Amino acid sequence: MLLNIRHVSHYSYENPVPYAVQRLRLRPPTVPGQNVLEWDVAVEGGAPEVSYVDGFGNKTDLVQHHRHVTEIVITASGKVEVEDRAGVLGRVYGTAPLWVFERETELTMPGERLREIAAGLSGRTDRLSLLHDLMTTVHTAVQYIPGATNVSTDAETALAAGQGVCQDHSHVFLSVARLLGIPARYVSGYLSMEGVEDQTASHAWAEAHVDGLGWVGFDAANNICPNDRYVRLATGLDYRDAAPISGLRFGRTEENLAVLINVGQ
Repeated sequence: MLLNIRHVSHYSYENPVPYAVQRLRLRPPTVPGQNVLEWDVAVEGGAPEVSYVDGFGNKTDLVQHHRHVTEIVITASGKVEVEDRAGVLGRVYGTAPLWVFERETELTMPGERLREIAAGLSGRTDRLSLLHDLMTTVHTAVQYIPGATNVSTDAETALAAGQGVCQDHSHVFLSVARLLGIPARYVSGYLSMEGVEDQTASHAWAEAHVDGLGWVGFDAANNICPNDRYVRLATGLDYRDAAPISGLRFGRTEENLAVLINVGQ
């Protein structure tokens, strides 16, 4: 499937911002099942300072914004050809060893409820079947409700509340998988939804490593493995490692963010 993607993030401030810098992970990689035909990242109100590949293999741009700006607009757009591989990325490895992806983070730190799910799945030898059951368990336990959580919500909190967004589904999945000794990582990206081209947020899912297959994707928010409607951007231990845009700014002012993402065939 050929997907056309346009992702616009418009930041506006009540007062001029003396200094701001942002890290952009907005360049999708060409990997098995995903071929980037065209892609461009443009910044209004600032200029790229340096581009590099981080420790997780993500193409990253560091952008410094002009002093005393009141608006910053970041636009990523292009065409990506995607193949349905039933969620199997395969044996694609970067510099980080697999054991790194068994580490707990602040957002995936397990509590009592997460440990209960892990206990119910432990002892099984068929990892692929186990992971599919984990995906369904998370999908059932955490109802998808936009706005119910924020970027600082951890997996245990979302599970206790029983509601969240794709970020929370992914964190819960990652936490349990790691408790079971399975390397797992967070994936940020885009999803082409049936009959809906305009969206207000990017998507996220999880990948777990299965011996003999390599990395396999699991989207607990939708209870399916990623297919030819998914475009990956970045990976990491959790949201903070793979967020499309992150940064900091100096100055006392209110920030307003408007996001428009269009994903269509």
